[in-house]
Amino acid sequence: MNSLCDNFLWGASTSAFQIEGAYNIDGKGLATTDVRPVPEGIADTKVACDHYHHWKEDVDLMAELGLNIYRMGFSWSRIMPDETLVPNEKGLQFYDDLIDYLLEKGIEPLVTLYHFECPQALVDAFGGWKSRKMVDAYEKYAEVCFRHFKGRVKKWVTVNEQFIATAAPGLAMPFVKDPYERSKWIYQISYHVSLAEHKAFALLREIDPEAVIGPVCSIQVVYPATSDPKDIQAAQEAEEMEQFYMLDMSVYGEYSPAAYTWLQKRNLLPETCPEDAEILHGSKPDFIGVNYYFSTCAKYEEKPFDFDTSFFWASDDCRIVPNPYMQKTEWMDMGTDPLGLYNGMRKIYDRYRLPQIVTENGMAVSETLGEDGKIHDAYRIDYLRDHIRQVLRLKEEGYPIFGYCPWSFMDVLSSHQGFAKRYGLVFIDRTDKDVKECRRYKKDSFDWYREVIRTNGENLK
Repeated sequence: MNSLCDNFLWGASTSAFQIEGAYNIDGKGLATTDVRPVPEGIADTKVACDHYHHWKEDVDLMAELGLNIYRMGFSWSRIMPDETLVPNEKGLQFYDDLIDYLLEKGIEPLVTLYHFECPQALVDAFGGWKSRKMVDAYEKYAEVCFRHFKGRVKKWVTVNEQFIATAAPGLAMPFVKDPYERSKWIYQISYHVSLAEHKAFALLREIDPEAVIGPVCSIQVVYPATSDPKDIQAAQEAEEMEQFYMLDMSVYGEYSPAAYTWLQKRNLLPETCPEDAEILHGSKPDFIGVNYYFSTCAKYEEKPFDFDTSFFWASDDCRIVPNPYMQKTEWMDMGTDPLGLYNGMRKIYDRYRLPQIVTENGMAVSETLGEDGKIHDAYRIDYLRDHIRQVLRLKEEGYPIFGYCPWSFMDVLSSHQGFAKRYGLVFIDRTDKDVKECRRYKKDSFDWYREVIRTNGENLK
């Protein structure tokens, strides 16, 4: 695995449902993200960035930018549209064409198998991730992908942000009204996802031993509000249940004592089968991908446990509070914290001793095209520069960091804010209400990042 870190990779990221569009074209089945309700007046997945019809133009822009890796996603429902799990040849052909052109341009694909979406047909057939049948379905999907793209895709991501993928309403299972039952199912489906992930680890070793695979986590850097020991413990517990209980399952195949006790105390332990231990302990990831946007701050607060309000920071003695040292932005109430990326990646390495790659890191801003046909996003350049410095600092200190992929290559469809909230280096000329032609425009950050890549991070001015 040391060879993974021989060359630092400069990339950018997107996900399938946020850019592809073509939601029902060429045999694609509906995904959970296609049928999930969106607020009125907000764009949905039907067109998104219309990458399905602009992919060649997009790859040309990536090549102009100088990317040597592109973190992309497969749409499970484009490859397997229904519960028969029979591959859709036109869906595979789309990814064949895209990946072959990436490789022709010298850009390595880093492919995410599961990024917040699954075939709606599987939810309708047996409840999605509520059922262990989903573990077998995911294994079949992974096998098709590993065999079909063997030799062309050498880096794989199993699951993007398991924390959110399993808990956000409508993404992984039908909506459950009762708060306790909903919480119970969240941890049960998270367990099923972990089983599926380990099956994928083992499967890739068998099919393509030269390829590597790992999970992507959303780094949760939680500072204590004060030096009060109770605040420190509250921050530790928040990190444990927002991040580490899932990564421990990914790497070690088991919960930490703290996470196990937390779940047991609230009667939230998942149902298991005797053969699960062999699956969970029989394989490990090769690396960990990290998504990071901001840090949070925790304060001890004794209160009754409430299943109805304990979605993310699920604790009866922890409250997330603003950090007075962080400057808020338009879409980031917790503020920006470049040092948090350094702190978080250090902590993850100390716990797991695996190489890491930054798979998402970006700044959301509401943007419109200027009269000069440009986007002057100095604020994004500042954000990316400050975070890249922390990544390079880690690398210089000897941590095995092998790449950086900002979020996102182009403006993407946000699940809740549509195109009001933009992260991209490339502007997509459309609004929530008017698709227009989805023309692409390079932002100032595009030109800046191109120079960063050209100089291998030496020129960050």
